[in-house]
Amino acid sequence: MATKQKKQKSKQKPAVQESVVIPETRQALMMLAKDRGIKNFRVLNKVELTEVVTEGVTPERIEEVVTGAVSRWKAGWGTKKKVETT
Repeated sequence: MATKQKKQKSKQKPAVQESVVIPETRQALMMLAKDRGIKNFRVLNKVELTEVVTEGVTPERIEEVVTGAVSRWKAGWGTKKKVETT
């Protein structure tokens, strides 16, 4: 009869470190951005929030994303002239 050999499990941790899991909801992303001290995080959309909170993002890139979002937000507040009734 052939005997079955059991695989030995190694208790060593893998050399590659697992990446941090980024939350999927916008609210969780906003809380993470707030904890990291990112200004104007409420103006960012979900894609921008994901880009900003990922590991390895440079502060310059964060500033570019936030500046673009703030300018987009300010452009939404157009100046409409009030129509005067006589």
